[in-house]
Amino acid sequence: MALDIDPRLALNKLAFGPSEAELREAGKMGMEAWLARQLKPSGDDGCGERIQAARFHLKYISKTPEAEVDEERPIDVIGQPIEEHWKVVDKKLPNQERSFLRTATAAATLIRAVHSRWQLREVLVDFWHNHFNVNAVGENLVAVALPSYDRDAIRPQALGNFRAMLEAVATSAAMQIYLNNRTSRGGAANENYARELFELHTLGRPAYLNALYNKWRDVPGALDSKPQGYIDQDVYEAARAFTGWSIEDGAGIGAGRRLPATGKFIYVEAWHDNYQKRVLAMEFDPYRPPLADGRKVLDLVADHPATARYVCEKLCRRLVSDQPTPAVITAATKAWTDARRQPDQIARTVEAIVRSDAFRRSAGTKIKRPLELYASFARASGIDATPTPGLLNELDNSGQRLFGWGPPTGHPDDSDYWLSSSMMRRRWSLLLGLADDAWKVGPPQAAVSIAAKATPEAALLAAHQMMLGVDPPAKVTKAVLDGMGLRVGTRFDNRKDALSLARRLLAYCAMTPTFQAR
Repeated sequence: MALDIDPRLALNKLAFGPSEAELREAGKMGMEAWLARQLKPSGDDGCGERIQAARFHLKYISKTPEAEVDEERPIDVIGQPIEEHWKVVDKKLPNQERSFLRTATAAATLIRAVHSRWQLREVLVDFWHNHFNVNAVGENLVAVALPSYDRDAIRPQALGNFRAMLEAVATSAAMQIYLNNRTSRGGAANENYARELFELHTLGRPAYLNALYNKWRDVPGALDSKPQGYIDQDVYEAARAFTGWSIEDGAGIGAGRRLPATGKFIYVEAWHDNYQKRVLAMEFDPYRPPLADGRKVLDLVADHPATARYVCEKLCRRLVSDQPTPAVITAATKAWTDARRQPDQIARTVEAIVRSDAFRRSAGTKIKRPLELYASFARASGIDATPTPGLLNELDNSGQRLFGWGPPTGHPDDSDYWLSSSMMRRRWSLLLGLADDAWKVGPPQAAVSIAAKATPEAALLAAHQMMLGVDPPAKVTKAVLDGMGLRVGTRFDNRKDALSLARRLLAYCAMTPTFQAR
C-alpha cells in the first residue's frame, strides 16, 4: 500500500523539520520513495565539508609557556581514532583538551541536524544517544571517548540491528567509563552497567519484578526458561558476566604489568569471574570462552519480549506521541521481533510505525526539544547554521545540554517537561537570537524575500506560509503586527529596517504553538 502521509508531517517527525528544498524534493519523488531512501542511507551525508571547515576557539594556560594553546581548532578532529584522542589523557593535558572533544561532537551534531541529507538517521541518532545516555560534561574521560562513541557505536546501527548496537555500546570506552564497568572484576563486580542494561537499555523498569519475587525460580515463566521479567539476582549475575570487559586505560593488571593507554576495548581474562552463573533462568557453565558470558547476557536481553515492548514503545513515543496507541506499539513490536536477526531490524520497525494510522494522525502531538527547535527553524528559514560557542551555550542553558545529561535516563521525552514557563522563555530567546544572528551562526536567508513584500500583512503571510505551510489565522496576524507596531496597509518594503523586521516575523511565526510542536 502506497504511503499516504503529508510531506510536512513526515518531515516534522522523521527529519529535523522541513526545508523548502526538501519539501519540493519529497513532493516530486513521493513519500514512498523518500522514506525508502531515508531508511537505507548510503554515501556522503553532505556535511563533510562543513564539518571540516568549522573551527572552535581553544585557549588555556600551561605551567610551561611552550605548552600554552590559543588557536582556532578544527572540529573534524572527531574523525580521528580513539587512540589519538586518548593521548590527551596519557599526556595529562589540561581538561580543556578533553572537553573540546565533547564540544566538537556537539558542534558536528548541530551541523548534521540542519544539513544532513539523511535526516531520519540523524533523528534516530539523537534517539539512541538518549536511550544509551552518557554524560560527557560531568566526566571528562567520557568526553575523550565521545567522538568514537558517536561514530563507531551509535551511528552505524541507528537504523540497523539492536543486538549489534548493544555490543557496540557495551564495549565502548564511553559506556565503560560512565557506568564503571572498566574496573569490574571477579569478586568485586560493579553492578552499575548491568543494572542500567536491564532497567534502561533493554527490558525496562516495567519488567523489574523484584518487589514481587526475590528468587529466580518464582518469576512467572522462569521454570520454562521464559521469565516474564528480571529481578536483582539477574542484575548481580549479569554483572559477574561482564567482569573483565574493560578498556586500555593504562591500569595495572598485576605482576608489574599495565594495560596500554589507547582507550580501546579489551577483555582482561584475569579479571573475569569464570564460575557458574544464572541470568534470566539460563544456566551459564563455568569457564566459558573469552567474552562468552557477557555476549550471552546481551543475547538474552536483546531477544526478551519485554525488550521489544519497552524499546518499541519508546520509539513510538519519539516518532508519534507522548501516549502512543496500543495498535502502533503492537505493530512496532511485531516488526521488531520478526526482524531481530536482520541487519536492518530498526529500519523495519520504524517503517511499521510510519505506516500506522497513529503516525498519519499525529501532527502536532509532540513538543520540539531545543535541538529540534533550533534545527527546524534553521531549516525552514534558510540559516546556514555554522555552530558557534554562543549557540552551544544557549542550547546548554535551554535544558538540552548535548551529551551532558547527568542521569543515565537521557533527556525526558514527554511534552510537559519542556513546557514550563522558564523553558518557554528560553525557547523564545533561542528563536529571537537565531533570527537576529546573535551567535553569528548565519542570518535567515528567507528574510530577504519577506522584506520585499509591499505591506506588513503580506510580509507576515509570506513568513507564516514559509514556516508553517498555511496562512496565519486572523488573530495571529493581529497579535504579531500589533506587537511589532506595524499598521495594516502601510508600506513595508521601503522601510530601512525591513530586513530586520522580516527576521523578527520569522521568529514570531516560530513562536506559535503550531511551530513549537511536531
